[in-house]
Amino acid sequence: MKNKTATKKLLRTLLAALQRWEQTLPPSPAPTDWRALAYRWQADGSGGTLSALPDPHTFPLERLAAVGRQTEQLVRNTEQFLRGRPANNVLLSGARGTGKSSLVKAMLHRYAGEGLRLVEVDKSDLAALPALLTILQRRPEKFIVFCDDLSFEEGESSYKALKTALDGGLSQRAANVLVYATSNRRHLMPEYLDENGGHTGSRGEIHQGEAVEEKISLSDRFGLWLSFYPFDQEEYLAAARSWLVDFGIGWDDTARRAALNWAQLRGSRSGRTAYQFACDWAGRLPEERRL
Repeated sequence: MKNKTATKKLLRTLLAALQRWEQTLPPSPAPTDWRALAYRWQADGSGGTLSALPDPHTFPLERLAAVGRQTEQLVRNTEQFLRGRPANNVLLSGARGTGKSSLVKAMLHRYAGEGLRLVEVDKSDLAALPALLTILQRRPEKFIVFCDDLSFEEGESSYKALKTALDGGLSQRAANVLVYATSNRRHLMPEYLDENGGHTGSRGEIHQGEAVEEKISLSDRFGLWLSFYPFDQEEYLAAARSWLVDFGIGWDDTARRAALNWAQLRGSRSGRTAYQFACDWAGRLPEERRL
């Protein structure tokens, strides 16, 4: 009888402890809302959570200036993808602030009505990318996995999951998923002067050519490379004018000279600088728009 009483007491204690432990656990993730246009993937171990972004930041392609050739190529590739024809993963690389990320976001603005969806994946969440692809390939929509400002440092291994996703590994590549990545680095990984010499690394790698091949093998998996270059003055002014028009503000000689002054103070002429100028100029009261 005493043993039964002790057993019941122990079970009640264990049950109370289990209930207290359950209260400390995070809530279960909500099911993915597939009505959304954009999502964010967050890794959790070998899996992860796909969360809807209710108000994605997009804008018309017409707002982007000085990237006509790049726009034409990305539009063609995206339309091939949406029509079910062969298309490439895309690496957009080059100077900062020249419209790489904006161009990808503009694809969603133009083609969301045709079933295109955007999934944002941070570099830190790439290790669980295979789990994301397993989820997406079961869906009827077309997905662009968007890796913004992507680059890797020495010793990082998360790029290997991306290599597998780009080529498909042993399994076939998901037919309804492409990867669009932006980077300031053409090959996504740091390159050093001594790699053109007779050795690499502090210990001096014997097969120097193989070390270099490993570095460029990731960027080589992107079938389409789009390069972006610093803006000249006229391109910068065209971008500033485009953004002011978007804000409903007129373009005159005062605005032009103000845009040039802004670029000079920032020491930069780029699409990002033009947008920041337009935000400042459009946000002023009419009587404040003077030099």
